[in-house]
Amino acid sequence: MIDVSGFELTPEEIDILDHPLIGGLILFTRNYYNQAQLRDLIKQIREATLNDIVIATDHEGGRVQRFREGFSRIPAMGSIDSLCSKNKLPVTNFTKQLGWLMASELQAFDIDISFAPVLDINGISEVIGDRSFHQSPEQIVTLASAFISGMKQAGMSATGKHFPGHGNVLEDSHVAIPIDRRSKQQIFELDMAIFAEINKRGLLDAVMPAHVIYPNVDPLPAGFSEKWIQQILRTDLKFNGVVFSDDLSMEGAVQMGGIIDRAKLAIAAGCDMVLVCNDPTAAVQVIDGLPIENTINDDSNNRLRSLKHSNTFDFKQLQKSQQYQQITYTLDKLINT
Repeated sequence: MIDVSGFELTPEEIDILDHPLIGGLILFTRNYYNQAQLRDLIKQIREATLNDIVIATDHEGGRVQRFREGFSRIPAMGSIDSLCSKNKLPVTNFTKQLGWLMASELQAFDIDISFAPVLDINGISEVIGDRSFHQSPEQIVTLASAFISGMKQAGMSATGKHFPGHGNVLEDSHVAIPIDRRSKQQIFELDMAIFAEINKRGLLDAVMPAHVIYPNVDPLPAGFSEKWIQQILRTDLKFNGVVFSDDLSMEGAVQMGGIIDRAKLAIAAGCDMVLVCNDPTAAVQVIDGLPIENTINDDSNNRLRSLKHSNTFDFKQLQKSQQYQQITYTLDKLINT
């Protein structure tokens, strides 16, 4: 999964998107000017790609929402509980409607998935904070399950991140190499229990491991660890969905070697798709450096295909629906009071 630089594709990007190893594309704020431009860009991407790729974005709500003007303002997940208490709203139903709203708006522009929801605990991590639903694991499970149910009602698959939990380590893996020195028992009974329970409920379609080292479990960061991905996630938790690497260009990944080495190690550990973002040179190095015949995997491809959305409505049709009008009316009232 790669990214692109602006509002429309460059000739070089069109050429890269035709490569057989490109299976996904992630959109950022720099790729959005207005709705018409976004629609045209995605049409251009679909036409340029050799594969039927997964188009993704990070549209969690709060400070992590890539498209704003013309889209509903989704509140931070960590503010939902207090918002509902203050305004005497049923929190589970409201959370479900937010999941539906987020997913429906993105799918109206032919975007397959948002990398959401965050299942981390709101602990000591500054990069997580109110991206998390709550401090309580039980409440995270309740609210995240409702949010995912809304996403699924809209037709979007859910990606839980950052497995097995990034909330109880201070450093930001975008700019540092976080190490969580707690005991295996603490990690399993607190942070990872959230992923385990939501997966047990059949709600997780994909998982993104953290670029965090948990030395009392394995010396490798979770996203490069066969123990975390193949043994704990796949075998012990019986997770059979997609495993995405987090961005291999992040600081939390650089200890694993050059960009090609990182990609090979993440795939060998069990990732179905690796992300290389905000570094076009690195993306080209990866697709040139990975052998096609040993990288494309039928099991991974089948899992990835399951993430594709099937909705055909456009944004104007969505706006006319009663469900859309009800949730946006409630949301506007909350934000403006």
